[in-house]
Amino acid sequence: MFFPLSKLIFFVLTPSNFLILLGLLGCLLLFTEAGRGIGRVLTVASFVGLLFGGLSPLSAWTLAPLENRFPSFIDDGTPVTGIVVLGGTVEADTSIGRDQITVNEAGERAIALADLARRYPQARLVFSGGAGSTREDAVSEAEIVSRYADTLGVPRNRLILEQQSRNTHENAVFSARMVQPKPGERWLLVTSAWHMPRSMGCFRKAGFDVTAYPVDYRTNWPRDAYRLASFASDGLGELDIGVKEWIGMIAYRLTGYTDAVMPAP
Repeated sequence: MFFPLSKLIFFVLTPSNFLILLGLLGCLLLFTEAGRGIGRVLTVASFVGLLFGGLSPLSAWTLAPLENRFPSFIDDGTPVTGIVVLGGTVEADTSIGRDQITVNEAGERAIALADLARRYPQARLVFSGGAGSTREDAVSEAEIVSRYADTLGVPRNRLILEQQSRNTHENAVFSARMVQPKPGERWLLVTSAWHMPRSMGCFRKAGFDVTAYPVDYRTNWPRDAYRLASFASDGLGELDIGVKEWIGMIAYRLTGYTDAVMPAP
């Protein structure tokens, strides 16, 4: 039940959706005599929230603490046993429909997979990404990566594909189960910088000792601390990501998927 319930909760609490639903409720109340006053308040609050959330630096302030939590990876010469790249980068349905690999805003994860495969030719490569959908016929991201491994420049025979996970908790548990990491091995975990704290918490909880390799930064801190967005859609999109991630970290802590709301380096 956790997976479908989380989808519903995230849909409602995502700032842009929440503000639109709030405005819709306010508009409906305007047509009732008893609720006309509160309807005006909700409608105005909705538009002000969309304006502020979309154009102000609020999204940067929401994302920056997440992105800055784990530092960028520096190769100190320690041998790398393996690399785990989390899904969330491939648009599976579009890839199938257009007969070519299609990535979203988190495409840096796929780029990192190709780059690290070249830099560490002896390392084991794990791509962890199921369908992440409630549809039974959905194709996994890992399947798409396997089909288009040549496009990425990654030898298909090096890929270890984890195709069952639907969320970060399952990424960690299923990946650990597949590769059986040993003490003293160095494994790199590749995911978006804003997603790294929750991911590290999940892998630690699963007993999988990994080193953070953050990519897909959305903020240029501290320059973005006081910059206004050029388009409200951009600001709202980043705010949605940040708020959903904070909610996810709290939910994962409450369900025991991590041992801390904000895991530390």
